[in-house]
Amino acid sequence: MKANKILFITQEITPFVPETVISKIGRNLPQATQESGREIRIFTPKWGIINERRNQLHEVIRLSGMNMIIDETDHPLIIKVASLQSARMQVYFIDNDDYFQNRLMVKDENGEEYADNDERTIFFARGVLETVKKLRWCPDVIHCQGWISALVPLYIKSSYSEEPSFRDSKVVFSLYDDEFNFTGPLPESFLQKIPHKDMSPELLNGVNIPTTYEELAKLAIRYSDGVIENGENIPASLLDYARSLGKQVLTKQTAEEYNGACNNFYETVS
Repeated sequence: MKANKILFITQEITPFVPETVISKIGRNLPQATQESGREIRIFTPKWGIINERRNQLHEVIRLSGMNMIIDETDHPLIIKVASLQSARMQVYFIDNDDYFQNRLMVKDENGEEYADNDERTIFFARGVLETVKKLRWCPDVIHCQGWISALVPLYIKSSYSEEPSFRDSKVVFSLYDDEFNFTGPLPESFLQKIPHKDMSPELLNGVNIPTTYEELAKLAIRYSDGVIENGENIPASLLDYARSLGKQVLTKQTAEEYNGACNNFYETVS
C-alpha cells in the first residue's frame, strides 16, 4: 500500500515550544514529508507554555465540544489550530482546562512530575483519534513521537480498529532519550483507566504495575508496526524487544539522512 497520507502525533513542535531534538523533528519532518508529495496532518498538546496570541491559535468550534470520560470523570475536548505559514502547514492542538491549560509538559514549576500524567496521555491519545474521525481523514501511516502519544498504537489496534479512518492505518513509534520522558512511575490505577469502548483489558497483560516509561514504551512498541530510534541513549532492551516481536526498526540516522529515511520507512511499514 502506498503511504500517501501521514498523521503526525508529536509531543513538541517548534516554534510553539522551545527548540529541542524532538520539537525540531516535530517541525521539520512533516514539512519534508509534505514536500515529498504526501498529504499530512499534525497534532500536538496545547501545553501551557504555548502563547496563544503570539502563535495565533484559535479554537475550531466544529471539532471541539466532545466530553471524554476518564476514570468516571468528564473532560471537555477543545481543539485549536495554528498555521506555520512559511511551510504552508496547519497544526492542531489538543487542549483541556484540567490537563493542559496553564501547565507545563512533564513537570510543574517546582520540578515535580504531574500526578495525572497517566490521564493526560489517555486524554491526548483519544482526543487526537476522535478529532481525526471528525475530519473524516484516513491516514495510511500514523507516526507517534513522545510519551504523550504512547497509547495511540494500542487504541488503533483495539477500540479504533474498525473505524473507517483507521482500519488500514499502520503505526510507527519513535523512541527518545530520557530527557523527554517522565522518570517516576505512573499511578497504580493507570492500567484500569486505559480501556475504551469494547477494548479487552487482556491487551494490557504483561505491563508491570506501577508503570514506568520503559513499560509504557514497550506497550507502544507491541502495538506498533515500526519503531524509530531517535536518540543516542535509547535502552538496548527496548530495541531488542521490538526486534523480538518482529517489528521493523529504523536505527539512528544522521540529521542529513533523517527525513528521507523516515519517508522511506513509511513505505516499508505500509
